[in-house]
Amino acid sequence: MLSLFLSKRLRESKNHSGLFGFLSKASTIGVFLGVTVLIVALSVINGFEHQLKERLLSVVPHVSYQAPYDPIENWPEKVRLLESQPGVKAAVPEINLTAMVQHKGQLKAAQLKAIVPELHQNVSSIGLYTKPFELSELASNEILLGRGIATQLNVKKGDKVTVLIANQHAKNALAAPKRVSFNVAGFITMGGEVDRNLVIVNLAEIQSALSLSENTVTGLRLAVDDVFNAHQIAMSAGRALPDLVYVQSWFRTQGSLYQDIQMVRTIVYLVVFLIIAVASFNIISSMVMEVKEKQADIAILKTMGTQDKTIFMTFAVQGLSYALVGAFFGMLLGTVIALSITELFSLWVSLDGANPLQGVYFIEFLPSKLVISDIVVVLLATLIISILSSVYPAWQATKVEPARVLGGG
Repeated sequence: MLSLFLSKRLRESKNHSGLFGFLSKASTIGVFLGVTVLIVALSVINGFEHQLKERLLSVVPHVSYQAPYDPIENWPEKVRLLESQPGVKAAVPEINLTAMVQHKGQLKAAQLKAIVPELHQNVSSIGLYTKPFELSELASNEILLGRGIATQLNVKKGDKVTVLIANQHAKNALAAPKRVSFNVAGFITMGGEVDRNLVIVNLAEIQSALSLSENTVTGLRLAVDDVFNAHQIAMSAGRALPDLVYVQSWFRTQGSLYQDIQMVRTIVYLVVFLIIAVASFNIISSMVMEVKEKQADIAILKTMGTQDKTIFMTFAVQGLSYALVGAFFGMLLGTVIALSITELFSLWVSLDGANPLQGVYFIEFLPSKLVISDIVVVLLATLIISILSSVYPAWQATKVEPARVLGGG
């Protein structure tokens, strides 16, 4: 094709021009960096969203109902009632309390969760983070401690700890807390806040400590089919309960984190596309200068009968090639970094000795999930911006008047 041949000749001749060569390389590098950063940033955001859904939301309750005053009686019947509601996968009983864990004179506040071990796996994957201990084997006198709690109290497997629970049924508000002793059966090693706050015990032991009957609990927990529709399912299923309960979905506890992830995604799109747009303006400026320099060549081509559309396509392809080269290599580098950024982050942490994510997020590593559709969107957006950037200089090239240029007028 004549346009491609002419574009190649222009590119070869242009390599000898220092200014034009610099401008074209600057625009290509700008697109290259923009595409690389955008693919890596989106992959990291996708990684956080994936970890939020598959890791954190598999452990924190999708929906929970907590009794504010009177406990929930006959929980097996209430569980069956909730499991019959649309959108509910499973329901289990539990008791949630704020407690103090004591070991050798040291105290640590914790969120105590009392569960039925053989049922809890239906609503939570916390058992994946207690290995090699099997959650279903948790005995009534055993406790699972978050790794952060165990580290702070210097607790080892097999040690005995005391859990202090407020005496909720005492007439005197200042009554001494109830003390329950447990053997440490294992640890919760998930990372983030869960390790520093959560302890798990058998429901039967806490029922006994609180003087509750076998079928009486203070909370019910649901796993739902669609986690992003959890609040609507919670309200709908909750209406079937005859008890007075507080309704809470993960949106109230973790929703701000999800919204932050989506906001960061939007900001990344906006900022990096602006970077690519700035790089595209470099294409416009370099192409406009090139058209002015090549006016004599364009005029000669016109006198030889070259059509305006051929000249237009010649310069459009020329401008587009700068962006496509940058986008292609940016895609390759961005993909390589996105696939290995978790390992690179771990290597950097091991060398530096400090983890900037520790104690900040629900995970302490940098996740990444490369999504093909993101790459396609980035490349399409870059292509569209590049085409728009090449149109004006190419159109200007068709407006060159041979008589004025060659005649010196």
